[in-house]
Amino acid sequence: MTLKEYFKKDYEKELWSMESITLIYMLFTTILIGIYWRGLADPMSMIVTRLIMLAAMGAMYGIYRCYPCRALRILRVVPPLLGLIAWYPETYDFCSQLPYLDHIFAGIDQTLFGCQPALVFNTIVTSTFWSEAFNMGYYAYYYMMGATLIFYLLCRYPEADKAGFVFLASFFMFYLIFEFLPVAGPQFYFKAVGTETAETGIFPAVGYYFQTHTEMLMPEIKGIFSQLVLGAQEVGERPTAAFPSSHVGMSTVTMLLAWQAKNKWLFWIMMPFYLLLCCGTVYIQAHYLIDSICGFFTAILFFGVTSWLYKKIHRTQQI
Repeated sequence: MTLKEYFKKDYEKELWSMESITLIYMLFTTILIGIYWRGLADPMSMIVTRLIMLAAMGAMYGIYRCYPCRALRILRVVPPLLGLIAWYPETYDFCSQLPYLDHIFAGIDQTLFGCQPALVFNTIVTSTFWSEAFNMGYYAYYYMMGATLIFYLLCRYPEADKAGFVFLASFFMFYLIFEFLPVAGPQFYFKAVGTETAETGIFPAVGYYFQTHTEMLMPEIKGIFSQLVLGAQEVGERPTAAFPSSHVGMSTVTMLLAWQAKNKWLFWIMMPFYLLLCCGTVYIQAHYLIDSICGFFTAILFFGVTSWLYKKIHRTQQI
């Protein structure tokens, strides 16, 4: 398709499915804000965030209505995607209202593997090369998702609505789990209880400790990618979202979408980064190994459920 064709008038009445699922998620979490209002640090800013999102989505839709074309319709997906960045820290605001369960998941790792893989992995693999490789894979998470969505929007436009729905609905399903299942992850939990305690197989419950403590283990910086990952974590990471791993989960959904796009170059170019990412989640101590394993299987489930749901909704609309 030529650039000129992207700006050819082409009005499509329906909302993107990404826009619809975003509105549903905002409504649900607004109700959750009301339930937890007294316990939240700044509930009003959470409400303002939703008002800004509604205004941004409304503005983009209004611009599209003034000059309906494919290019402006594609741009309407930007606010929902940016919302993922704003709503990730909110999973901490919600889940920290409940007692944390890290002692259970650390105990599962100990039972299954006889150790704490998050503590052992980076002591076995110590070279700068592998440290940078795993951190590079972990950081590639954002670019893998972006590349796949852009590919659908520009090269597989007829399937872009479904791909966007599967992607965003899966993300929101992970977020919903995080909001009701408080697991901080090794980098926060082992900092709280002490690595020496964890190494002996003792995992005390910490209750509501992370409501007021967000300190995490500081990794050894060995190169540019470990610095990039640390910088990203310092800006946006919270004691939340450890189980199941959304890094493994959403990168798996992304790989499934890439495979479904029937573009072997997209899929196979991302494969090495995907494998490094899956290993990197444990290597950088962001997740217990059980988190990453369950992230993989949860992603397959979410991919199937959201694909089925999309077909069901659109089949009903066509009747």
